[in-house]
Amino acid sequence: MEDIKKPKVISLFSGAGGLDIGFESAGFSIAVAVEVDPSCCDTLRTNRPNLPIINKNITEVTSEEILKAANLAPLEAALVIGGPPCQSFSLAGLRKGLDDERGKLLFEFVRIVRETLPLGFVLENVKGLTNWDSGRALKMLIEELSKPIEHGGKEYKYTITPPKVLNAVDYGVPQFRERLILVGNREGQSFDYPVPINVEDRKTVRDAIGGLPKPEAPSETAQNVAKSIKGRRDKYGY
Repeated sequence: MEDIKKPKVISLFSGAGGLDIGFESAGFSIAVAVEVDPSCCDTLRTNRPNLPIINKNITEVTSEEILKAANLAPLEAALVIGGPPCQSFSLAGLRKGLDDERGKLLFEFVRIVRETLPLGFVLENVKGLTNWDSGRALKMLIEELSKPIEHGGKEYKYTITPPKVLNAVDYGVPQFRERLILVGNREGQSFDYPVPINVEDRKTVRDAIGGLPKPEAPSETAQNVAKSIKGRRDKYGY
């Protein structure tokens, strides 16, 4: 019953629910999840048996379908959140960006935001989105999210806080994991990014899993992948 009072969130590209858990911990309630991967949807159903889940390609999902599943109307959702597929912009991939169908899914996020009109939105993606084609994709994304929206005889517009790359290790996670965060609000309010913890307060992998049994030796495949990651960090800095 207490979830009734919590701000409602529309979750896109939900995966297994990692981002959703963060927002739930912050006091929000996930009203609906949209995810194409059936295995991820099985995980969501196991962990969130009462959560409405739309197991479809987002390009085939209408905003009306999302709002109906969430029992919401336009303007009622607190947030739309999601991390559109990042492979097109990641250094771990071929970096085809907007030339890749997965890269174009960024603008499905825009479509849902503009059609459901939440109070705000939070989009996360890889750091590589900032420099793909000299930042063209990110610039286009911000431009589309900033355009005025007509609804019910009124005009709405999102105020976009300048995007920022945050590193999970700076917020108590024992992992160096950089992610671009983009936040918007339709009431003209800007967003203050959280202040990083002190370096001496960072948690290490030993802090997190130091008590586990000794692991088996890594496979040849794992060692090769590790070497490629190090090479990318040495060459590109992330």
